[in-house]
Amino acid sequence: MAEEAIRTEMHGEQPMEETVVKVYRNAKVVKGGRRFSFAALVVVGDRNGTVGYGYAKANEVPPAVEKAIKDAKKNLKKITVVNDTLPHEVRGKCRATDVIMLPAGPGTGVIAGSSARAMLELAGVRNVLTKVYGSRSPKNVVKAVMAGLVKLQNKETIEALRGVQIEA
Repeated sequence: MAEEAIRTEMHGEQPMEETVVKVYRNAKVVKGGRRFSFAALVVVGDRNGTVGYGYAKANEVPPAVEKAIKDAKKNLKKITVVNDTLPHEVRGKCRATDVIMLPAGPGTGVIAGSSARAMLELAGVRNVLTKVYGSRSPKNVVKAVMAGLVKLQNKETIEALRGVQIEA
C-alpha cells in the first residue's frame, strides 16, 4: 500500500503533497463476527525542505487517512537541503530502527525503501543513498528518517554556532 495516493493542496504559498505510506487493518472478534478498524501512516511535504508525518486511527480507511493528514500538517518540520541532496551524512534512530542517509551526486536518485523514499522525496531530497538497519517497520523507518533529517545543518549554521570560518 506504499505511496497509494498523492494529492496536492495549498499550504501557505507552497503546494503540500500527501502520500499514504501504509494502511494498517486491525480485527477485533466480537459476538457477531469481526470488527475492523484502520490506521493510516501519511507523509506530507512541499518538495522544498518542509516535511512531516502523521498517524491516525478510525473505523474506515478514508477518515483514518484524513485524520493522519491533519496530524502530519501539525508536525511539519523545516529541513536543510543543499543542491538536491543532504549537506552531510546523517544517522536517524527510532527504537529498533537505524537509518543511515548519505549525500549522493547529481543523477543518483533516491536509493531507499518505500517508507524512507516517501519522506525523502516529499522533503525535496532528489539524490541520496540510504540503508536501514534493524526493524523495517514503516512507522519506525519514517520516524527514524525524520529524526535524521531534523539533525541536518548547513555550513553557514555551523560557522555561526562555532564563531569560526570553515574552509572547504
